[in-house]
Amino acid sequence: MFSSGLRFAALAAAAFMMCAAAASTASAQKAVTSFDAASASGAYKFATTTSKTLGELAKGVPGQPAEIVGHLFLPKGDEKVPAVILVHGSGGIYSAMTDYWPKQFNAAGIAVFSLDTFGPRGVKSTAEDQTLVPFAADINDAFSALKVLASHPRIDAKRIAVMGFSRGGTTAWRTAVQRVNGWMKLPDGLRFAAHIPVYAGGCNGLLRFAPKAGVFGKAPMLWIHGDADDYTPIGPCREYSAEIGKLGTPVEFVALKGAHHKFDSDDTRLLKNANLVTTIPNCPYEFDVESFAIMDRSSGQRIAADQIQAVTAKCRGRGASVQGNKAARDAASKAAVTFLRKVFALGG
Repeated sequence: MFSSGLRFAALAAAAFMMCAAAASTASAQKAVTSFDAASASGAYKFATTTSKTLGELAKGVPGQPAEIVGHLFLPKGDEKVPAVILVHGSGGIYSAMTDYWPKQFNAAGIAVFSLDTFGPRGVKSTAEDQTLVPFAADINDAFSALKVLASHPRIDAKRIAVMGFSRGGTTAWRTAVQRVNGWMKLPDGLRFAAHIPVYAGGCNGLLRFAPKAGVFGKAPMLWIHGDADDYTPIGPCREYSAEIGKLGTPVEFVALKGAHHKFDSDDTRLLKNANLVTTIPNCPYEFDVESFAIMDRSSGQRIAADQIQAVTAKCRGRGASVQGNKAARDAASKAAVTFLRKVFALGG
Protein backbone atom coordinates (compact mmCIF):
# COMPACT_ATOMS: atom_id res chain seq x y z
CA MET A 1 0.00 0.00 0.00
CA PHE A 2 0.98 3.64 -0.32
CA SER A 3 2.79 5.34 2.56
CA SER A 4 0.95 8.45 3.82
CA GLY A 5 3.27 10.68 1.81
CA LEU A 6 2.83 8.71 -1.38
CA ARG A 7 -0.91 8.48 -0.78
CA PHE A 8 -1.06 12.27 -0.56
CA ALA A 9 1.03 12.56 -3.72
CA ALA A 10 -1.27 10.13 -5.51
CA LEU A 11 -4.37 12.02 -4.41
CA ALA A 12 -2.83 15.29 -5.50
CA ALA A 13 -1.93 13.80 -8.85
CA ALA A 14 -5.43 12.43 -9.26
CA ALA A 15 -6.90 15.84 -8.45
CA PHE A 16 -4.57 17.45 -10.96
CA MET A 17 -5.57 14.97 -13.66
CA MET A 18 -9.26 15.56 -12.90
CA CYS A 19 -8.79 19.29 -13.31
CA ALA A 20 -6.66 18.83 -16.40
CA ALA A 21 -9.26 16.57 -18.00
CA ALA A 22 -12.02 19.05 -17.17
CA ALA A 23 -9.97 21.93 -18.52
CA SER A 24 -9.15 19.93 -21.64
CA THR A 25 -12.80 19.29 -22.37
CA ALA A 26 -13.99 22.74 -21.38
CA SER A 27 -11.38 24.58 -23.44
CA ALA A 28 -11.95 22.49 -26.54
CA GLN A 29 -13.93 24.16 -29.29
CA LYS A 30 -17.17 22.85 -30.76
CA ALA A 31 -16.74 19.31 -32.10
CA VAL A 32 -14.98 19.28 -35.47
CA THR A 33 -15.66 16.86 -38.31
CA SER A 34 -12.61 17.96 -40.27
CA PHE A 35 -9.73 20.42 -40.11
CA ASP A 36 -10.23 21.69 -43.66
CA ALA A 37 -10.37 25.28 -42.38
CA ALA A 38 -6.65 25.09 -41.49
CA SER A 39 -7.33 25.12 -37.78
CA ALA A 40 -4.53 26.46 -35.59
CA SER A 41 -2.91 24.79 -32.59
CA GLY A 42 -5.40 24.20 -29.79
CA ALA A 43 -7.76 21.70 -28.18
CA TYR A 44 -10.49 20.18 -30.35
CA LYS A 45 -13.36 17.81 -29.68
CA PHE A 46 -14.16 15.23 -32.32
CA ALA A 47 -16.43 12.24 -32.67
CA THR A 48 -15.54 8.62 -31.97
CA THR A 49 -17.39 5.55 -30.70
CA THR A 50 -17.02 3.33 -27.66
CA SER A 51 -17.02 -0.21 -29.01
CA LYS A 52 -17.17 -2.79 -26.23
CA THR A 53 -15.34 -5.68 -27.89
CA LEU A 54 -13.12 -6.58 -30.82
CA GLY A 55 -16.03 -8.67 -32.08
CA GLU A 56 -18.14 -5.54 -32.42
CA LEU A 57 -15.33 -3.85 -34.33
CA ALA A 58 -14.95 -6.82 -36.65
CA LYS A 59 -18.68 -7.02 -37.37
CA GLY A 60 -19.04 -3.27 -37.88
CA VAL A 61 -21.47 -2.99 -34.95
CA PRO A 62 -21.87 0.73 -34.18
CA GLY A 63 -20.40 1.59 -30.80
CA GLN A 64 -21.85 4.10 -28.39
CA PRO A 65 -21.24 7.60 -29.84
CA ALA A 66 -18.69 9.61 -27.90
CA GLU A 67 -16.53 12.71 -28.19
CA ILE A 68 -12.89 12.94 -27.18
CA VAL A 69 -10.35 15.76 -27.23
CA GLY A 70 -7.20 16.17 -29.27
CA HIS A 71 -4.57 18.80 -28.46
CA LEU A 72 -3.09 19.97 -31.75
CA PHE A 73 0.48 21.33 -31.83
CA LEU A 74 1.66 22.60 -35.21
CA PRO A 75 5.27 23.53 -36.04
CA LYS A 76 5.95 27.08 -37.16
CA GLY A 77 5.42 27.89 -40.81
CA ASP A 78 2.73 27.13 -43.37
CA GLU A 79 4.24 24.18 -45.25
CA LYS A 80 2.77 20.69 -45.20
CA VAL A 81 4.24 18.57 -42.39
CA PRO A 82 4.07 15.01 -41.05
CA ALA A 83 2.44 14.29 -37.70
CA VAL A 84 2.32 11.89 -34.77
CA ILE A 85 -0.77 11.05 -32.72
CA LEU A 86 -0.04 10.48 -29.01
CA VAL A 87 -2.19 8.00 -27.06
CA HIS A 88 -2.05 8.00 -23.26
CA GLY A 89 -2.03 5.06 -20.89
CA SER A 90 -4.20 3.95 -17.98
CA GLY A 91 -3.55 7.12 -15.98
CA GLY A 92 -5.00 9.42 -18.62
CA ILE A 93 -3.41 12.38 -20.35
CA TYR A 94 -0.43 13.88 -18.49
CA SER A 95 1.83 16.90 -18.78
CA ALA A 96 4.53 15.35 -20.99
CA MET A 97 1.92 14.81 -23.71
CA THR A 98 1.06 18.49 -23.84
CA ASP A 99 4.50 19.92 -23.15
CA TYR A 100 7.60 17.76 -23.47
CA TRP A 101 6.69 15.57 -26.45
CA PRO A 102 5.11 18.32 -28.58
CA LYS A 103 8.21 20.49 -28.09
CA GLN A 104 10.52 17.68 -29.22
CA PHE A 105 8.52 16.77 -32.30
CA ASN A 106 7.62 20.33 -33.31
CA ALA A 107 11.31 21.25 -33.21
CA ALA A 108 11.86 18.48 -35.77
CA GLY A 109 9.09 19.81 -38.02
CA ILE A 110 6.51 17.21 -36.93
CA ALA A 111 2.99 18.11 -35.78
CA VAL A 112 1.51 16.47 -32.68
CA PHE A 113 -2.08 15.50 -31.86
CA SER A 114 -2.25 14.46 -28.18
CA LEU A 115 -5.45 12.61 -27.32
CA ASP A 116 -7.45 12.83 -24.12
CA THR A 117 -9.77 9.83 -24.38
CA PHE A 118 -10.63 9.36 -20.69
CA GLY A 119 -11.53 12.84 -19.42
CA PRO A 120 -14.36 13.47 -21.90
CA ARG A 121 -15.79 10.05 -20.97
CA GLY A 122 -15.78 10.99 -17.28
CA VAL A 123 -12.98 8.54 -16.42
CA LYS A 124 -9.86 9.57 -14.49
CA SER A 125 -7.90 6.33 -14.65
CA THR A 126 -8.28 2.67 -15.56
CA ALA A 127 -5.13 1.54 -13.76
CA GLU A 128 -7.08 -0.41 -11.16
CA ASP A 129 -10.01 -1.35 -13.41
CA GLN A 130 -9.33 -1.59 -17.14
CA THR A 131 -13.00 -2.27 -17.91
CA LEU A 132 -13.92 1.38 -17.31
CA VAL A 133 -13.00 2.07 -20.94
CA PRO A 134 -12.94 -0.96 -23.27
CA PHE A 135 -9.68 -1.64 -25.09
CA ALA A 136 -11.67 -1.83 -28.34
CA ALA A 137 -12.61 1.82 -27.84
CA ASP A 138 -8.91 2.74 -27.90
CA ILE A 139 -8.70 1.43 -31.46
CA ASN A 140 -11.72 3.49 -32.53
CA ASP A 141 -10.22 6.57 -30.90
CA ALA A 142 -6.87 6.24 -32.66
CA PHE A 143 -8.39 5.78 -36.10
CA SER A 144 -10.97 8.53 -35.51
CA ALA A 145 -8.06 10.83 -34.69
CA LEU A 146 -6.23 9.68 -37.83
CA LYS A 147 -9.20 10.48 -40.04
CA VAL A 148 -9.83 13.95 -38.64
CA LEU A 149 -6.13 14.89 -38.52
CA ALA A 150 -5.63 13.77 -42.14
CA SER A 151 -8.14 16.45 -43.20
CA HIS A 152 -5.90 19.29 -42.01
CA PRO A 153 -4.38 21.19 -44.98
CA ARG A 154 -1.00 21.43 -43.24
CA ILE A 155 -0.82 17.71 -42.45
CA ASP A 156 0.53 15.19 -44.95
CA ALA A 157 -2.07 12.43 -44.61
CA LYS A 158 0.41 9.81 -45.85
CA ARG A 159 2.87 10.68 -43.07
CA ILE A 160 0.97 10.28 -39.80
CA ALA A 161 2.41 8.01 -37.10
CA VAL A 162 0.92 6.80 -33.83
CA MET A 163 2.86 6.74 -30.55
CA GLY A 164 1.32 5.24 -27.44
CA PHE A 165 2.35 4.90 -23.82
CA SER A 166 1.58 1.80 -21.67
CA ARG A 167 -2.07 0.98 -22.46
CA GLY A 168 -1.68 3.46 -25.32
CA GLY A 169 1.33 1.42 -26.41
CA THR A 170 -1.03 -1.51 -26.90
CA THR A 171 -3.03 0.72 -29.24
CA ALA A 172 0.17 1.73 -31.02
CA TRP A 173 0.93 -1.86 -32.05
CA ARG A 174 -2.69 -3.01 -32.48
CA THR A 175 -3.26 -0.32 -35.10
CA ALA A 176 -0.54 -2.03 -37.17
CA VAL A 177 -2.67 -5.19 -37.52
CA GLN A 178 -4.00 -5.72 -41.05
CA ARG A 179 -7.40 -7.04 -40.02
CA VAL A 180 -7.91 -4.15 -37.62
CA ASN A 181 -7.23 -1.69 -40.43
CA GLY A 182 -9.76 -3.54 -42.57
CA TRP A 183 -12.42 -3.27 -39.86
CA MET A 184 -12.02 0.51 -39.82
CA LYS A 185 -12.98 0.95 -43.50
CA LEU A 186 -10.53 3.82 -43.86
CA PRO A 187 -10.92 6.18 -46.85
CA ASP A 188 -8.50 6.39 -49.77
CA GLY A 189 -6.01 3.88 -48.42
CA LEU A 190 -5.42 5.94 -45.25
CA ARG A 191 -3.06 4.15 -42.86
CA PHE A 192 -0.64 4.96 -40.06
CA ALA A 193 2.83 5.41 -41.54
CA ALA A 194 4.63 4.18 -38.42
CA HIS A 195 3.94 2.81 -34.93
CA ILE A 196 5.83 3.63 -31.72
CA PRO A 197 4.83 1.58 -28.64
CA VAL A 198 6.44 3.04 -25.51
CA TYR A 199 6.59 0.82 -22.37
CA ALA A 200 3.71 -0.94 -24.07
CA GLY A 201 1.12 -3.19 -22.52
CA GLY A 202 -0.33 -6.29 -24.13
CA CYS A 203 2.93 -8.01 -25.05
CA ASN A 204 1.73 -11.13 -23.26
CA GLY A 205 -1.58 -12.40 -21.98
CA LEU A 206 -5.01 -12.09 -23.54
CA LEU A 207 -4.34 -8.66 -25.08
CA ARG A 208 -1.52 -10.06 -27.20
CA PHE A 209 -2.43 -10.85 -30.82
CA ALA A 210 -0.84 -14.09 -32.00
CA PRO A 211 1.97 -13.13 -34.40
CA LYS A 212 1.43 -14.95 -37.68
CA ALA A 213 2.32 -14.26 -41.30
CA GLY A 214 0.16 -11.43 -42.63
CA VAL A 215 -1.15 -10.29 -39.24
CA PHE A 216 0.98 -7.14 -39.07
CA GLY A 217 1.50 -4.66 -41.89
CA LYS A 218 4.72 -3.29 -43.35
CA ALA A 219 4.70 0.10 -41.62
CA PRO A 220 7.88 0.35 -39.48
CA MET A 221 7.72 0.03 -35.70
CA LEU A 222 9.92 1.48 -32.95
CA TRP A 223 9.56 -0.08 -29.50
CA ILE A 224 10.93 1.89 -26.53
CA HIS A 225 11.08 0.29 -23.09
CA GLY A 226 12.85 0.69 -19.76
CA ASP A 227 14.72 -2.35 -18.49
CA ALA A 228 13.66 -1.65 -14.88
CA ASP A 229 9.94 -1.65 -15.72
CA ASP A 230 7.99 -3.86 -13.31
CA TYR A 231 4.54 -2.80 -14.56
CA THR A 232 4.91 -3.95 -18.18
CA PRO A 233 8.25 -5.82 -18.00
CA ILE A 234 10.63 -5.45 -20.92
CA GLY A 235 11.12 -9.18 -21.59
CA PRO A 236 7.73 -9.99 -23.16
CA CYS A 237 7.82 -6.85 -25.33
CA ARG A 238 11.36 -7.53 -26.53
CA GLU A 239 10.31 -11.06 -27.46
CA TYR A 240 7.02 -9.96 -29.08
CA SER A 241 8.60 -7.22 -31.18
CA ALA A 242 11.28 -9.66 -32.37
CA GLU A 243 8.58 -12.13 -33.45
CA ILE A 244 6.78 -9.38 -35.36
CA GLY A 245 10.04 -8.39 -37.02
CA LYS A 246 10.72 -11.95 -38.19
CA LEU A 247 7.36 -11.88 -39.99
CA GLY A 248 8.43 -8.99 -42.22
CA THR A 249 7.55 -5.79 -40.35
CA PRO A 250 10.56 -3.46 -39.99
CA VAL A 251 11.13 -3.35 -36.21
CA GLU A 252 13.57 -1.46 -34.01
CA PHE A 253 13.80 -1.92 -30.25
CA VAL A 254 15.38 0.57 -27.84
CA ALA A 255 16.04 -0.56 -24.25
CA LEU A 256 16.63 2.21 -21.71
CA LYS A 257 18.92 1.17 -18.89
CA GLY A 258 17.52 1.72 -15.39
CA ALA A 259 14.26 3.25 -16.64
CA HIS A 260 10.97 2.41 -14.92
CA HIS A 261 7.43 2.57 -16.23
CA LYS A 262 6.32 6.08 -17.23
CA PHE A 263 9.91 7.29 -17.43
CA ASP A 264 8.72 10.32 -19.41
CA SER A 265 6.84 11.70 -16.40
CA ASP A 266 8.03 14.94 -14.81
CA ASP A 267 7.86 13.30 -11.36
CA THR A 268 11.20 11.60 -10.71
CA ARG A 269 10.17 9.94 -7.43
CA LEU A 270 9.80 6.16 -7.39
CA LEU A 271 6.10 5.69 -6.65
CA LYS A 272 4.83 2.22 -5.78
CA ASN A 273 1.17 1.24 -5.97
CA ALA A 274 0.05 -2.16 -4.71
CA ASN A 275 -3.29 -1.86 -6.51
CA LEU A 276 -2.10 -1.51 -10.09
CA VAL A 277 -3.39 -4.41 -12.20
CA THR A 278 -0.64 -6.22 -14.12
CA THR A 279 -0.18 -9.31 -16.26
CA ILE A 280 2.42 -11.77 -14.99
CA PRO A 281 5.46 -11.95 -17.33
CA ASN A 282 5.17 -15.68 -18.08
CA CYS A 283 1.46 -15.68 -19.00
CA PRO A 284 1.30 -18.09 -21.98
CA TYR A 285 -2.05 -17.04 -23.46
CA GLU A 286 -2.78 -14.93 -26.50
CA PHE A 287 -5.63 -13.93 -28.82
CA ASP A 288 -5.82 -15.21 -32.39
CA VAL A 289 -7.20 -12.28 -34.37
CA GLU A 290 -8.04 -14.58 -37.29
CA SER A 291 -10.09 -17.19 -35.43
CA PHE A 292 -11.05 -15.05 -32.40
CA ALA A 293 -9.85 -17.86 -30.15
CA ILE A 294 -7.83 -17.66 -26.96
CA MET A 295 -4.80 -19.89 -27.36
CA ASP A 296 -2.16 -21.33 -25.07
CA ARG A 297 0.96 -20.58 -27.11
CA SER A 298 3.06 -22.98 -25.02
CA SER A 299 0.89 -25.94 -26.09
CA GLY A 300 -1.01 -24.66 -29.10
CA GLN A 301 -4.30 -25.60 -27.45
CA ARG A 302 -7.45 -23.52 -27.74
CA ILE A 303 -8.96 -22.37 -24.44
CA ALA A 304 -12.61 -23.29 -24.01
CA ALA A 305 -15.03 -20.38 -23.53
CA ASP A 306 -15.96 -21.50 -20.02
CA GLN A 307 -12.28 -21.48 -19.01
CA ILE A 308 -11.38 -17.97 -20.19
CA GLN A 309 -12.35 -16.27 -16.94
CA ALA A 310 -10.16 -18.67 -14.96
CA VAL A 311 -7.29 -18.16 -17.41
CA THR A 312 -7.58 -14.40 -17.03
CA ALA A 313 -7.48 -14.62 -13.24
CA LYS A 314 -4.48 -16.97 -13.40
CA CYS A 315 -2.44 -14.38 -15.30
CA ARG A 316 -3.45 -11.32 -13.28
CA GLY A 317 -1.01 -9.71 -10.89
CA ARG A 318 -1.07 -6.57 -8.76
CA GLY A 319 1.46 -4.00 -7.72
CA ALA A 320 4.01 -2.03 -9.71
CA SER A 321 5.98 1.21 -9.69
CA VAL A 322 6.39 4.29 -11.87
CA GLN A 323 9.20 6.84 -12.00
CA GLY A 324 10.12 9.71 -14.23
CA ASN A 325 13.68 9.70 -15.55
CA LYS A 326 14.80 12.76 -17.49
CA ALA A 327 17.86 11.10 -19.02
CA ALA A 328 15.77 8.16 -20.21
CA ARG A 329 13.09 10.50 -21.54
CA ASP A 330 15.66 12.45 -23.54
CA ALA A 331 17.13 9.22 -24.91
CA ALA A 332 13.65 8.06 -25.90
CA SER A 333 12.95 11.41 -27.54
CA LYS A 334 16.17 11.22 -29.54
CA ALA A 335 15.33 7.69 -30.68
CA ALA A 336 11.75 8.61 -31.64
CA VAL A 337 12.72 11.78 -33.52
CA THR A 338 15.53 9.98 -35.36
CA PHE A 339 13.14 7.14 -36.27
CA LEU A 340 10.43 9.47 -37.58
CA ARG A 341 12.92 11.61 -39.49
CA LYS A 342 13.90 8.45 -41.34
CA VAL A 343 10.33 7.24 -41.86
CA PHE A 344 9.13 10.67 -43.00
CA ALA A 345 12.26 11.36 -45.06
CA LEU A 346 12.95 14.62 -43.25
CA GLY A 347 16.25 16.41 -43.65
CA GLY A 348 18.37 17.77 -40.82
